[in-house]
Amino acid sequence: MTPPRTQQIPVVVLAGFLGSGKTTLLNHLLRNRAGTRIGVIVNDFGSIEIDAMTVAGQVGSTVSLGNGCLCCAVDASELDTFLETLTRPSARLDVIVIEASGLAEPQELVRMLLASDNPHILYGGLVEVVDAAEFDGVRARHPEIDRHLAVADLVVLNKTDRVGKGEQERLRETVAELSGPAAVITAVHGRIDPELLFDPALRPDGEEKVRQLTFEDLLREEAGDGHGDHAGHLHAAYESVDFTSDTPMDPRRFMAFLDSRPEGLYRVKGFADFGPGDRDNKYALHAVGRFLRFVPRPWARGEQRLTQLVMIGAGIDADALREGLTACRAEPTEDPAQTWGEGLDTPDAERGMWGVLRYVRETEPVPVREAGPDPVRAGEAAAEA
Repeated sequence: MTPPRTQQIPVVVLAGFLGSGKTTLLNHLLRNRAGTRIGVIVNDFGSIEIDAMTVAGQVGSTVSLGNGCLCCAVDASELDTFLETLTRPSARLDVIVIEASGLAEPQELVRMLLASDNPHILYGGLVEVVDAAEFDGVRARHPEIDRHLAVADLVVLNKTDRVGKGEQERLRETVAELSGPAAVITAVHGRIDPELLFDPALRPDGEEKVRQLTFEDLLREEAGDGHGDHAGHLHAAYESVDFTSDTPMDPRRFMAFLDSRPEGLYRVKGFADFGPGDRDNKYALHAVGRFLRFVPRPWARGEQRLTQLVMIGAGIDADALREGLTACRAEPTEDPAQTWGEGLDTPDAERGMWGVLRYVRETEPVPVREAGPDPVRAGEAAAEA
């Protein structure tokens, strides 16, 4: 019997104009999934060239890619139907990537995800792929690219091997100006670290913990992962910052920190301990771009109560982030009936949680429709400013 799904599946929208390198990037993710099962929804008549499998014009079908991943070629109107298919427990997927048509309006796909009634999905961000060599020409022909960049959570400036360093820096500055707080990373042949979008890891059920060497492993070894010049590694394009605290977080300060998180900070994940604000639960945190979600989970008996966070982005200041989070810690008091350094009693501690609870649904699993600020609206507001 297939166990019921207890966690939501992040859904990442992969967008970009024709020729930007979306499919190349997607193929790279599929080849470097590290045991992660990926569901692919292709909103186009393109092809996913993995394991000699070509998906062309197969609208209304689900195709196994032979490596634990699935692929659907769909019309946008069928999106909900195929999300339902891919989120069934029997599919056992870990992440879903929607490759948008090169002429699609990505913000509409994002709206559909935020408005979906599917309780098993979680918005995983809008990734906009940009062709560095053709950006100026594409922008002249399609000025709507400015609007697309304004609503992106992560921008991949691709094909940077085709432009000089000076031109690359100019393009990066232009793209960063258009995309506002989004993280901007550079890439060649769509090679980005999958950790930017999801958490590649062997499956927790043990299915792939002990396994034979696969073609995926050979490809990674051939690519030289873990060897050679450090600057050439995939993770060199971004920073990952860890934070751990055995002191509970003040929810008001913590929310102020999240509300003002710096540009370039793409993902925040982990667990927060709010101490007297909710002694029964830790809060799983999922933030991507402008999207934010908390999910309360009971503390296990004997579990050490810690706040543990990982922050991922490009051009971020690790020391400043850690200092900001350290300042969010609750101040201890001598009176156990009070909380923190402001003389707050327990009811006030619970009121301090109201900002957190705005981003929590009443039931589990939680749909994304009403959670957090709408990244599309925020992007449109930025574009109008």
